[in-house]
Amino acid sequence: MLTPLNLPPYPFKITDQDGQLFLFDEIRKKEVVLTPEEWVRQHFVQYLIKEKKYPRSLIKLEGGLRLNGQAKRSDIVVFNNRGEKILMVECKAPSVKITQKVFDQIARYNITHHVPLLAVTNGLNHYYCKIDFDNHRFDFIAGLDSYV
Repeated sequence: MLTPLNLPPYPFKITDQDGQLFLFDEIRKKEVVLTPEEWVRQHFVQYLIKEKKYPRSLIKLEGGLRLNGQAKRSDIVVFNNRGEKILMVECKAPSVKITQKVFDQIARYNITHHVPLLAVTNGLNHYYCKIDFDNHRFDFIAGLDSYV
């Protein structure tokens, strides 16, 4: 279940409770069920914090949003120090291929969030794009800059 990912390894606190694995989530300050998607989400959060120097306090996990009257959850939303959303990340399990359907999902979420930088990852493949709202276009970029 704990698939090696294309992200640096991190020392997570994992516990087994009656055959169910849990991981301590430093952002939400609680233990969460360790699903394949959660494994990717937790690695990507640590990547943002440790490698890209994003402040832990500016990262929100599984934030709620309403889209066409339905409740949805964005995996990771990152804010700047003015409280503006600057990055949204959609995480999938390593077994899930990153297809147009995944990009459509994050694009729909971004109708509500209006975030200028999007990332999609399954832990093995990572895609990043900058959104140009004024010109109604997007450009794929090679990676994320460090937080400034």
